Parts: sequence; structure tokens; C-alpha cells
Amino acid sequence: MNCKTDALTINRSRLQENLLELSAIGKNQQGGIDRWLGSEADSSARRWLRDYWEHHTSTEFHTDAIANLWAKSTGTLSLAPLVIGSHHDTVPNGGMYDGALGVLMATEILQTLQESGKKLRHPLWVVSLTAEEPNPFNVSTLGSKVLGGVLKYKDLKDVNHMQTGQTLADAIRRIGGNLEKIDSLQIAQGQIAAFLECHIEQGRRLADQKLPSAAVRSITGIYREIITVTGTANHAGTTVMTDRQDALCAASEVVLLAETSAAALHSDEAVATVGFLQIRPNSTNIIPASAEMILEMRASDPAKKEEFLKLLTQGVNQIAENRKLSIQRKMILDQPPMPMNPTVIKAVEQGIEQGGRPAVQLVSMAGHDAAHMARVTRSGMIFAQSVNGKSHCADEAAEMDDIEYTANAMLSALLILDEELD
Repeated sequence: MNCKTDALTINRSRLQENLLELSAIGKNQQGGIDRWLGSEADSSARRWLRDYWEHHTSTEFHTDAIANLWAKSTGTLSLAPLVIGSHHDTVPNGGMYDGALGVLMATEILQTLQESGKKLRHPLWVVSLTAEEPNPFNVSTLGSKVLGGVLKYKDLKDVNHMQTGQTLADAIRRIGGNLEKIDSLQIAQGQIAAFLECHIEQGRRLADQKLPSAAVRSITGIYREIITVTGTANHAGTTVMTDRQDALCAASEVVLLAETSAAALHSDEAVATVGFLQIRPNSTNIIPASAEMILEMRASDPAKKEEFLKLLTQGVNQIAENRKLSIQRKMILDQPPMPMNPTVIKAVEQGIEQGGRPAVQLVSMAGHDAAHMARVTRSGMIFAQSVNGKSHCADEAAEMDDIEYTANAMLSALLILDEELD
């Protein structure tokens, strides 16, 4: 598949080769990739990117204070830069496309433009943002949060590795940054003309519609709370069923309540998950005294979140009353949905349509760096179809036909933005 973009098309085989080369860094015995913040694989991937940019592009490249990697080319006018990219880190046992596709597609677009002699009015910068994924330092979308002004040095100076105790400052220093200087990185309004990120969808909506690409309308809101159920420990054999205050049984009802409350919203853009559950004393012959869980709810519409919480609250109160035990809740995250910029959305739609396929808009139900970049500049995303909707696993995949189509659509969108923005 080869869609035309002002007579420019990306080099499909080169992009495919680069995806395979980068995927070898951090590959584990199960076939997945381990490339999280501060790991040796993280450092190796950074060296690979810098070496590639040095030998295959005409750019100035550097590592900023939070260790974001930048490759910068000039434009014909003194305008704010257009920035494209994503991240190169992975979740444990992750796949080869999540994040890396966005960085390598941005690199390929830069190469294509430079080889063609096509000069943009705006400078074009490629970025690989630090630590988008959750990691042992328990900070995700780190690079973009610093650029967006969400995180400052005071927020990060005491952060340590959960297992080794290594400081985040040491990890950032080892990969070329300087945590003490990150407060100078916040992007001022107008400093960047626009940010555009490509990512695999990580769901199956495009696959079900048999479409290669989509424009992202907004990035979901994420709400999390810790729910602690406190019952009474007692002997598992001698305590009759009617005398029990079993914290785990009550917690199980809460988990199912979260599922049914989300389903009652009748929306594909509202989901709830309990992915963490810890019981105490966690012994075979003791009735559980307490259960602690983390509930996450994602919604593109704040009204849906509020409806979910109303149903959850009613149900939790009833469970506590029926079982005569205590259920405490503590909100730990309430991140609102982040709309993408209309001008960037329109450019992405036009880029998709130039290849002959219809443009659709989707809400991203995963968080992305583009959400934090939206705080300081026009921000947008383009999705490429995921095979069977799989992501965050070794089976993550995307077809090269869809990748090529999306890359050419992104190139076209970039040329549109270059002409329209001043």
C-alpha cells in the first residue's frame, strides 16, 4: 500500500528494518521487551537512537535535563518548531510497537523530508520522551509531565527505585540528564507550534472497522482510588458462616460492583478495572481480616465518571451494611480527559483521506504523552491499527501496510500544519 503525499512517501522497508533493530534491544527469553526507565536496555536504546540520528539525518541532537532525546532540524522561517515523536521505553515483557513506532515513524518522516530536499517553513524536531510507561520509580509520562509543567524538581527529588532504593536523580544522571535543572524545561505557550504523536491504537476498534488509521479526538480521563475493606480475622474452621466478617468476600463483591457499574453506563469509552488486590493475613486457615484494592475507572466523558461513582458509592455502602464491616475509600488520581487540538485533528483527518481511506475519530482509552503536551501547545495523535487489539504484551503487533499508510498520512498532516500554522 503506497499513499501519495505531495509526491512524498516514506521508505517502508527502512522503517520496518529500524523497528526490528530497536526491538532487539531489551528482548527477553519470552519474546517480549524489557526496556524501562534507567535499565541497561534503556541506555542502549538511547545510544542506538543518537547514533542513528547522527549517521542518517542532518540534525542537532541533545539530551535535556529530564533525559528526553531530541533531534532538531531547521526551517526556512523563524517560526516555532513542529515536534513529532513518542517514547522508546516499554512495560515489562512489552511489545515492539508501543511508543517505539512513534519515535521511528517520526525519524522516518524527517529522513524522507531531508532526502527529498523538501524544507518546511517550521523547524522540525523529533523527540523520544523519557519514561512514558510505568516503571520501578513509579513515575509515568515523566518527560512530558516535566515539559508540560505538571512535575517539578520538588515533586521528584525524593523519588526512589521501589526495589533497589536508587534515587531517580541518579537514574536520570546515568542516562544523560540532570534532575536538579528540570524546572527550566517547562514549555511556554507559543514555544512549540504543535506536537503530533503516532501510536498503535492498543484496542480493536480500527481492526473491527478494517481501517488503517484514525485521528484521536481526546485522551481519556483516569480516576483511581484505594478501597480498604476491614473485617475480622478468625479461625477458618471453627467460625460458622453466619458469624463471619470476611474482608475478601466483601472485596469480591466490590470488584463485581465495579464491573456492573461500568457496564451500566453502556459506553465503549467508559471502563473500570480492579488490577491490584492484597489481603491480610493471607493465610489458608484464617478468615481474611482486610483487603486492599486499587480501582481504576477511565472515561472520555466526565458525566459518565460521575454516574459510575454514584453507582459505586450506593453499592459499596450496601455491601458494608449487609456484611457489617468497614469499607474505606481514598481517591489517589483524578485526571480529566484531555481533548486534542481541533486544527491538528483536522490535519490528521485530511492526511488520512489523502490516501483514499475514510478518516474516523477515536478517543484514546490509554494515556499518552500527547495529553501533557496539550497543556502547552496544540497537540494531536494519529493511531495505527493494532492486530487483534493486543498491546502491553509480547504478542503486540501491527501490519506494515497499516504502518506505511499511517506514516504517509502523518507526513501529509505535518505538511498541512506547516502551511497553516504561523
